[in-house]
Amino acid sequence: MDTKETFFNYITEGHKTKGDFIPVGAAMLNGETVTGAHVKIPLKTLNRHGLIAGATGTGKTKSLQVLAENLSEKGIPVLLMDIKGDLSGIAQASAGHPKIDERHEKIGLPFEAKAFPVEVLTLSEQDGVRLRATISEFGPVLLSRILDLTETQSGIVSVIFQYCDDNKLPLLDLKDFKKILQYATQEGKAEFTEAYGRISTASTGAILRKIIELEQQGADLFFGETSFEVDDLLRVDENGRGYINIIRLTDIQDRPKLFSTFMLSLLAEIYSTFPEQGDSDRPELVMFIDEAHLIFNQASKALLNQIESIVKLIRSKGVGLYFVTQNPTDVPEEVLGQLGLKIQHALRAFTAKDRKAIKLTAQNYPESDYYDTTEVLTSLGIGEALVSALDEKGRPTPLAATMMRAPMSRMDVLTDTELSNLIANSKLAKKYNKAIDRESAYEMLNEKIKKAEADEAKEKAKQEQEALKKAEAKRKSRTTSTRRRSTRMNPVVKVLTSATFIRSVFGILTKVMKNR
Repeated sequence: MDTKETFFNYITEGHKTKGDFIPVGAAMLNGETVTGAHVKIPLKTLNRHGLIAGATGTGKTKSLQVLAENLSEKGIPVLLMDIKGDLSGIAQASAGHPKIDERHEKIGLPFEAKAFPVEVLTLSEQDGVRLRATISEFGPVLLSRILDLTETQSGIVSVIFQYCDDNKLPLLDLKDFKKILQYATQEGKAEFTEAYGRISTASTGAILRKIIELEQQGADLFFGETSFEVDDLLRVDENGRGYINIIRLTDIQDRPKLFSTFMLSLLAEIYSTFPEQGDSDRPELVMFIDEAHLIFNQASKALLNQIESIVKLIRSKGVGLYFVTQNPTDVPEEVLGQLGLKIQHALRAFTAKDRKAIKLTAQNYPESDYYDTTEVLTSLGIGEALVSALDEKGRPTPLAATMMRAPMSRMDVLTDTELSNLIANSKLAKKYNKAIDRESAYEMLNEKIKKAEADEAKEKAKQEQEALKKAEAKRKSRTTSTRRRSTRMNPVVKVLTSATFIRSVFGILTKVMKNR
């Protein structure tokens, strides 16, 4: 038995599966494709998370596209984070190409061009189904972690939420939260102090600055109603194919805090909403996060801890989470250790640092008698990758340098007209694209403040009126007393006055008589 035949048996035996699976390509030996030596990923282990990595232009996006298409074909819904804006073409069938036919002939798989059911979602003002969530849905703990608050500041956020619950004030958007922060240390200071204790203006000021920072990245568009229901990610079309939900994020690369906020809220909502699946034969939902470094590079320690916790727990809900990035080192080790499937495209060694990173990357893969992993990582061509998956018992499958199959859908973006038609026919767009700004904490507190100011002004006017009345009564009292003194003169005074008058008269008469 020659080496090629031995290798064929090694791969096919190692990738044997009793349940359903996705064939991603055929294994390669010494740079040549071994036709029929199919590399398979069991559906049963797709909720064990994964990584698609490789240098720019090596085929990461196409591998993502292949997985998404095949999952949809199996009736499993998919959520894609489209950072580069090159995934919308999944909604249209591939135009085909002789090189695609040649590739599939080598692999030993038929090629069929297909379009897939797609929903286009958006976090910003781009066209698509609007994704929103309310402040209340985040809750005090998650909001504090997103804002990277101190323990004291987090305590104030908890008090704010408790006050709103106690007083039935809906916290829907950022203006609601900013208003209640202001109210707690100004107009409502006495009320808060009496019920919850003193709240520091320095702490509320620091929280407000964090809110403004998030607001400047466009979070005011994300927070509000109508809240997106994560169950709408689980739709299948009339043919039983899972919807591929594509979130357009081409304008969010310079707003990583908003991206992290959205991702964390989405994962938390899925974890709290989806039922436990146990040892299911297939995932309920598979999520792909393109350009994953955007989540991790600027995330706080608290945020990273939250992501790590959710990654560990969310697979019990039947959700697979796949990170797509240039280098595995972009993903924290705690998260990387949770990833069962790894599709590693070529890495380039231009510097000593690159070579060191490649050696570290090679250590993440099972040892193989057929490959020098470090060497293979730098010699893979476009559309080729090292694949390491888990079998149905959770064991690593044989490491295989793989000629990846081509996407069945278009490997390009939709035209503006195609995109507009897709959104116009979306049932979800009709459900979520109408913004609602109902009465909430902002309006209610403003009304409360106005009423308090009106009551205060009314009380002040009443006090001023009463003071005027008292002053008028006092003035009248003094006038009456004066009149009484003038009309009722003391008899002694009268006698004295009369005697003085008589003496004056006698004095005048005496002078007259002398002059005569």
